[in-house]
Amino acid sequence: MTTPADVHDVHDPELPGRLLTIERDALVPLLRSRKDADFALPVAACPGWTVRDVLAHCSCALTRVVENRFEKGVFSPESNDRDIAERAGWSNARVVDELERGMTEAGPVIARAGGALDAIALGEWVHAGDVRVALGEPGAYAGPSLPEALALLVSVTRAGGHVPLHADLDDVDEPLKLGEASGERPPGRFIGDAATLVRLYAGRPVDAGAGYELAGVEPAELNIFGG
Repeated sequence: MTTPADVHDVHDPELPGRLLTIERDALVPLLRSRKDADFALPVAACPGWTVRDVLAHCSCALTRVVENRFEKGVFSPESNDRDIAERAGWSNARVVDELERGMTEAGPVIARAGGALDAIALGEWVHAGDVRVALGEPGAYAGPSLPEALALLVSVTRAGGHVPLHADLDDVDEPLKLGEASGERPPGRFIGDAATLVRLYAGRPVDAGAGYELAGVEPAELNIFGG
């Protein structure tokens, strides 16, 4: 698998939509193939939430994007819990239906936002990885949409002035340059696989036995989602 060595400082408005579309085509059929009992499995990355809760959160977040509903406090823990509670009476299939629609329709809206909503698409992709872990499915934080996810991670960390990092990935041909490039701080260095890099940036536990090197930056500094 390959991905560009360096994402130029030209914002690609279509990238988040491409990521969502590729992930939709992989995730939705997987979800439709699972039994209802699987939706009640706990998600370790989101304590207190089940697979269904994570999917309801994701589907509502994308619906908010499509409908431009960003009231005060949106995406706070309290807001997220309310969104999930509002879907308590829905069937699992209806939640997946809403998720599919959101992953289909949110891309153009995110593109028009000029970068302001890009991190939402990346967060959706990370949550898809959380669900795969809970379901015992392969490909968490990887899979066919990984090149787009890495490109978006580079874009989001640069736009946000995140700590600089050079990543040499075992499963990607060229290195990635993440974070701000002002030169005020020497970049950290990561050596390892792409999924582990994503886990660090998403604040997710690294797989036991995952061999990687991180120098010049603490793991907590990489977390772009906080918490």
